[in-house]
Amino acid sequence: IIAQQKGKNTKENILRNFGMPKAEGYRKALRIMKQAEKFKRPVICFVDTPGAFCGVEAEERGQGEAIAKNLLEMSNLKTPIISIVIGEGGSGGALGIAVADEVWMMENSIYSILSPEGFASILYKDSKKAKKAAEDMKITADNLFEFGIIDKIIEEPIEETHMDLESMCNDIRMHLHESIEKLKTKPIQMLLNDRYDKFRKMGEVQE
Repeated sequence: IIAQQKGKNTKENILRNFGMPKAEGYRKALRIMKQAEKFKRPVICFVDTPGAFCGVEAEERGQGEAIAKNLLEMSNLKTPIISIVIGEGGSGGALGIAVADEVWMMENSIYSILSPEGFASILYKDSKKAKKAAEDMKITADNLFEFGIIDKIIEEPIEETHMDLESMCNDIRMHLHESIEKLKTKPIQMLLNDRYDKFRKMGEVQE
């Protein structure tokens, strides 16, 4: 199990770098994935990040190369992979652990190339137009399921999810059990071919 973690307050956010992994974080994730492949264990990734860390030290440590290598290695990893966007799935920071046989989203999560504020600043030259940008970007679970970008939407309780965390976790556990058992029945080469076709078609949708 691989996850990105934010915090619940400013102190925790700073401690966890606001959920933005550095290059060594992606390399650590890949090491765990390769170990899972060796011992024939499925890989489960929980995605919650505004994007990969973009400081000077990230460039010095090879952030782009680390993410690119994850994309390459995950596309050929000989074990089932499921990635779940549980909050914010931003840019290559999210994609670095989201090349999977199945990509799911929590009902109220988002998954996008960058933040609506960043998109608005670039396209409209005004970050205050983030709401319009979010609508244009189609970043919600419903939008992405309709486009075939994701495979499943995990419904959330009417109350905030953290108010009924145990029930939510049990629901995810049930879905994971069903999907992993299904994926494990596929011959490895078929699994890899289907994963390749999935992301190839995703690229065609975006074009």
